[in-house]
Amino acid sequence: MRPDEMKSILDQRPFVPVRLHMTNGETVDVTHPEAAVVTKSAVFLGTGIDERGVADRIIWYNLVHIVKVEQLSGEGRNGSKRSA
Repeated sequence: MRPDEMKSILDQRPFVPVRLHMTNGETVDVTHPEAAVVTKSAVFLGTGIDERGVADRIIWYNLVHIVKVEQLSGEGRNGSKRSA
């Protein structure tokens, strides 16, 4: 995925939560776009976001390993390994 594609997904308003599918089979739900930072080669995601919007930690994902982006409905958010 190109950085401008990821940025465009995160900048949508109203934001629609998405699930990122990685080359290794891992999935990552992005429910808080303000917890994401896009660089030329990666997206950095804050995880474990609390009610104040504070993350437990930051995990980075190389953009070349994102093979699919899926929009989530209200019920679809519980099945992934991580949520940002």
